[in-house]
Amino acid sequence: MEMMEIVQLGAKLIQSNSDDATSGLDLGSIAGALQKVMGSGDGFDVKSLVSAFSEGGFTEVVSSWIATGENAPISADAVEKVLGSDKISAFASELGISPDSAKQALSDALPGMVDKVTDQESSLAEDLLKNMGGIGGMMKNFGF
Repeated sequence: MEMMEIVQLGAKLIQSNSDDATSGLDLGSIAGALQKVMGSGDGFDVKSLVSAFSEGGFTEVVSSWIATGENAPISADAVEKVLGSDKISAFASELGISPDSAKQALSDALPGMVDKVTDQESSLAEDLLKNMGGIGGMMKNFGF
C-alpha cells in the first residue's frame, strides 16, 4: 500500500469519527494536513511516529498497532504529549478546528494508520519490532 493511501485512510478515519468539527471536513484537506504534520516527503513517517510513541512511554499501545490483533486506543492527551502542542496546533490550524478536536482526531486515526502500514509492510513491522527489542522486548513491556 502506498503511503498516500495510508494518509487517505487516516483522513477517512478522522472524517468518520464522532466529532462534528471533523466529520464535515473535506477528505483532501484532512489528508493534506495529516501529511504536513505527520509526514515526510513521501507520505506518512511511521518509523518516526512509532519511535516517538515508544520513547514517550506508550510502547505497549504502539506495539498493539504493529502486532496482529486489536489495536489499543490512545488518548487525545497522550497524542499531544508525544507529538507536542506545536504539531497539534499546526494540524488544528490547517483544518480550522480546535486543538482539542485536532488531538482527538489524531488519536482516532493513528492506531488504524500504523496498523495498516505494518500489515502491508511486513519488513517494516519487523524493523519496528526490532527497534523495540524484538518479541522479547515487547513481551517484557507487556510484563511477561
